[in-house]
Amino acid sequence: MPENTAPATTANPAVQSALKAVEAQREAVKEFPGKAPGLVRALQTLGDAQRDAGDVPAAEASYREALEAGKDLELPTEVMANVRTSLATLLDFSGREAESLPYYEEAISNHEALGGENAEVAAQLRNNLAMTYKCMDKFALAEQHYLRSLETLENKRGRKSESVACVFNNLGSLYYAAGFPDQAKEMFEDGLQIRTEVLGERHRDVAQSLCNLATACHELKDNDAAQKHFEKSLTILESQLPQEARSYEAIGTDYVAMLEIIGEEGKAAALKKRMEKVLAAV
Repeated sequence: MPENTAPATTANPAVQSALKAVEAQREAVKEFPGKAPGLVRALQTLGDAQRDAGDVPAAEASYREALEAGKDLELPTEVMANVRTSLATLLDFSGREAESLPYYEEAISNHEALGGENAEVAAQLRNNLAMTYKCMDKFALAEQHYLRSLETLENKRGRKSESVACVFNNLGSLYYAAGFPDQAKEMFEDGLQIRTEVLGERHRDVAQSLCNLATACHELKDNDAAQKHFEKSLTILESQLPQEARSYEAIGTDYVAMLEIIGEEGKAAALKKRMEKVLAAV
């Protein structure tokens, strides 16, 4: 069984504690091979601590060792599902999307087989996997996983939930990127409606949904609607400065660009001055 030889963030107390637990389990395995399930769990905990400490190579090594240690054991499905989930997300968020795919697929299969609350975990993982496929321009696969995620979350939580709204928003972004603005607009509208009902009209996520919807409307040449949605989005964010300064500037910049594209140079210039004044006062 290979040992984790990646450098550890030993100054971190959580990592130190987890390393001691792993070493204790390794010793136990030498004397009693049946103790290996404890080693798998200890390596998972160590990997989590190393990941939280920012030591990605060490965390990856711990997760891979855990998978190797559990390969020939009859472990509870959830134990291995959690390790695969951790490795998949670590690889994905480290910019190694293609490497994360098989671990996502296996983790999803494991969680779905467990059912119950694990079905929701699988749905969230499908959402992650869909994002990964979208980044790889595999739009059909991304759509498939988003729709499966949406179906599960609607069944478990009902339509009026933030998690469902998030998937609608992601579907809208997928359709927009794939060149289907009509479908994108429909998804953004559904997501906006849910977020407004669940979060209230002045929530930052509602502002983001309005921005997305504005972009789709502009693509469909409905620039009056696009301007209305952009203005409402900026009004929400302006009321939440300085916390939302970054979002306010980003959405405002998108709005300025749209105004310039449609020939509204005067409005664009006025908006720039307004934004500069508002942000300078933050």
